[in-house]
Amino acid sequence: MHHKMDRRRFLAGSGGALGLSLVAPRTAHAAPKPRLVDPRFSQFGQGGDPDHGVWDALLSKGVKMGRDGVARFDYARVDRNALNGYLTNLQAVDPRTLSSGAAFAYWVNLYNTLTVAVVAEAYPVSSIRRIGGSVLQPGPWRAKRVEVTSVALSLDDIEHGILRPVWRDPRIHYAVNCASIGCPNLAPTAYRAGQLERMLTTGARAYVNHPRGVTVTGQGAVVSSIYHWFKVDFGGQDAGVLEHLRAFAADDQATRLGPVRRIVDHRYDWALNDI
Repeated sequence: MHHKMDRRRFLAGSGGALGLSLVAPRTAHAAPKPRLVDPRFSQFGQGGDPDHGVWDALLSKGVKMGRDGVARFDYARVDRNALNGYLTNLQAVDPRTLSSGAAFAYWVNLYNTLTVAVVAEAYPVSSIRRIGGSVLQPGPWRAKRVEVTSVALSLDDIEHGILRPVWRDPRIHYAVNCASIGCPNLAPTAYRAGQLERMLTTGARAYVNHPRGVTVTGQGAVVSSIYHWFKVDFGGQDAGVLEHLRAFAADDQATRLGPVRRIVDHRYDWALNDI
């Protein structure tokens, strides 16, 4: 993998069909800008993937795909000892010894494992935004919860301080999971270097072709707030977002998106993606 890989509200009808519970985004404006948290994390070696077998097993048992196309996770029954053990093992890895692809997969798996661990510890909870944070900045994203090569890191550090500035691939947003219905699906297997292109593209296509990603109306496109918060990662303009959506749209969705020139609204569902 190269550093740069190739490349608020839904309509009432579709929202009702999906049972969406719509709440405010975790930030009132754009998400944090990508800014490298430590220059050492942009260094790579030749090492392959560390052992992600435990995460595979936890995902196999925990991820359940609903008929509505939304993947949910069984936080109530997850093996927290195995989860925390895997999280501990990941923190013992020096990602600078890994190849670029293995490092990318490592950071995504670390982010998703930590998210599941945070939710499982607080469960039952209606939304990840109710875990930690403050009134103005709710949620667990800024808390330093892991340590890699003696650097204390938060979820925001991993996403905005490592993944986004180092790899600069918008498909990152389909890989990291925020434990919410509005988020792209949590992958049912661990990320690995040799499977990145397939998994990132599969995640992008699944989201772009689901109403959570984009719904076309007579006035224009209603898109996920992800494309608003992270517009800079999709070219910085609505035209760039629409171009990205068309690149991953299936036949019917591509036909609907073809004549669209405007994004008229953006929406997101912060309800927890539990079983």
